[in-house]
Order: sequence, then structure tokens, then C-alpha cells
Amino acid sequence: MSANETPVPANANGRVRTERSFIRFSIGQRWEHGLFLLSFTVLLLTGLPQKFRTAGWSQYILSTPERLETIQTIHHIAAIFLLAEALYHVSRATVRLFQRRLNGEMLPVVQDVRDGIKMLRWLLFIDREKPSFGKFTFEQKFTYWFFIFGTTIMIFSGLLIWFPVLFTRWLPGGIIPAAKLAHSAEAIAAAIFVVMWHSYHVHIERLNLSIFTGRLSEKEMREFHVREYTRLTGEPASPPDGESE
Repeated sequence: MSANETPVPANANGRVRTERSFIRFSIGQRWEHGLFLLSFTVLLLTGLPQKFRTAGWSQYILSTPERLETIQTIHHIAAIFLLAEALYHVSRATVRLFQRRLNGEMLPVVQDVRDGIKMLRWLLFIDREKPSFGKFTFEQKFTYWFFIFGTTIMIFSGLLIWFPVLFTRWLPGGIIPAAKLAHSAEAIAAAIFVVMWHSYHVHIERLNLSIFTGRLSEKEMREFHVREYTRLTGEPASPPDGESE
């Protein structure tokens, strides 16, 4: 993560100041997020009608065999995109690991547990100061690993459902009903997680558009990623003179 300076509109004194912005996500990471979001959304919209076949709205959508086949085809295409994205993500991480370029910023560490406890104490009004975080908070790491775990379940269970004859050649037949249950349950859990957890932290707690722009402003860095700001700049994360947070 590096910093660039951009002009900021003049303040009340008529002076123009510059504010640094910090690179947070590369172009590749932003494309990955976009493709994952697109494929996940399509899979959810085409999977839920098949999950709730007895519901009235589902019967309307899947009212003919042709509609059912179309929905399943779209679902399978989105699944291929999700699988390709997952393979690319894992392959890129593996290559960077062997090149000693993977810094492990998203790996869970003991500090995340400490940050979680501090955040709980702050929410319960036990501590007065909100805990400071590095480049990624414990909440963001939890989100990342939740999707890694969930995507893994979705991919393997989805392949079992898609090719039951192939897999039951060497696996017991009961694996298919189990895969269907795991697949649909994980999809619903992921949908609830996105709406209630991820959307809150990204859109309600603050409007964080860094996954689309690739950057965070200096103000956001000072407020939400204090330790990372100090590490990069060597400066305390206090507001500039004459400016409040």
C-alpha cells in the first residue's frame, strides 16, 4: 500500500490543501471481487427458485420444463465462473507464496482475537476508546475466510450434484442428498451473511468503496486503520492542524 497526494477543495480560509490516498486493492483484486460478486449473485438468484420448488413464486418462475432448463443452464454457467475465479485465486496465492511475495496480511493471528475482545469491550461501554486496526480488521478477515470456507463447500457439493453418476461410482449414494443439503444450506447462510454482516460493515457503518476505487483516503486510514497508517507514514494518526475527524 502506497500513498499519492491529490488536491482537496479550498477550505474556509481559501487555501487549497493536498490529501494523501493509499492504495488498498490492486486492479486484479478488484476484478476478482467483481467477478465473484456477479457469479455469486447469479447463483443465488437461480438457485433459490430450485431450492424452494413448492413456493408459489418458485412455481411461477419454473412453470415449464423450458424455464427450468434455462435457469439450470444459467446456474451452471455462473458456477463455472465461480470455479474459475476460485482456481485463479488459489493459484495466484500459491505462486506468490513460492515467490515469497505473499505477506500473509489476511491470515488470522492472535492480535485479531485481542482486537475482537477490545471491540466487544468498546461496544459494551467498558472501554472508552475504540480499538485501532492494521490494514485489515478482524471483521474483514472473518468475512474473507467465511467466503473461502463457504465457496469451498459450494464448489464441491455443487460438483457432486451436477455429476452424481460420476461420483457415485466410488462414493456411497447417500453423498448426493448430503451434498444437496450442504449446498442449499451454505447458499442461504452466505446470503444472510452478505445482507446482515458484510453490507453493514461496508455500506451502513461507512460507505467503503475501496474495493471499486482501489484506494482509501487519508481520513479513512486515520479513522479505521490507525496501525497501518502509522506503519506506512511513521506519523501518529491524529487529525491535521485545524481539521477535525
